[in-house]
Amino acid sequence: MQADYAVELGAEDEVLELPWAAHDQGLQYYDLKRHPELLAEVTEAQATPELGEFLASINSPASILETAKCDVWSSTDMSPEEDIFAVAVKFGSYVDLIFSKQFRRFSLMDHEDLTRNLTDLLKRAPEIPASAEFLIRRCYYNYDNYRMQDGFYITAYVFGYGDDEQRARKQWAIGLKLVENAMLQLSRNT
Repeated sequence: MQADYAVELGAEDEVLELPWAAHDQGLQYYDLKRHPELLAEVTEAQATPELGEFLASINSPASILETAKCDVWSSTDMSPEEDIFAVAVKFGSYVDLIFSKQFRRFSLMDHEDLTRNLTDLLKRAPEIPASAEFLIRRCYYNYDNYRMQDGFYITAYVFGYGDDEQRARKQWAIGLKLVENAMLQLSRNT
């Protein structure tokens, strides 16, 4: 499995504000760590059971992480880096992750250690047509007392590749399970 990580903290890079809401689209943040029953409200998890399993696992008490946002899609657009897979379709997802312990949300070193360790673990996995990339980005955490604090979050991208969407999705599901297992393993060791 291909795996890599990067830090994206530039002025033009993606940021997350938590909690978030896109009321015009009927979307919002659900605290699945403290309210796992709200997983039924995440349409992506209902449409893609593999993602639902991932979200349930990462938001479980066994994990040091929790999820903030997600999406899944299929595409025939390949980047030059993806040419090594020599296929026509990729199936992908992203999940935005935050540390459950608030003090860790503000430590760049904790985020870098986690993404580096995840990448190292995944590079030991068997070679399959799948990839994972972890991007450390800036997050603005809003608190009940109207105070905002700058911190960080991780976007975990997972892609599976195949000659058709069904095969790409199968490889994605395997890659997603590998990422889940790596995250839970690191949670036990932290």
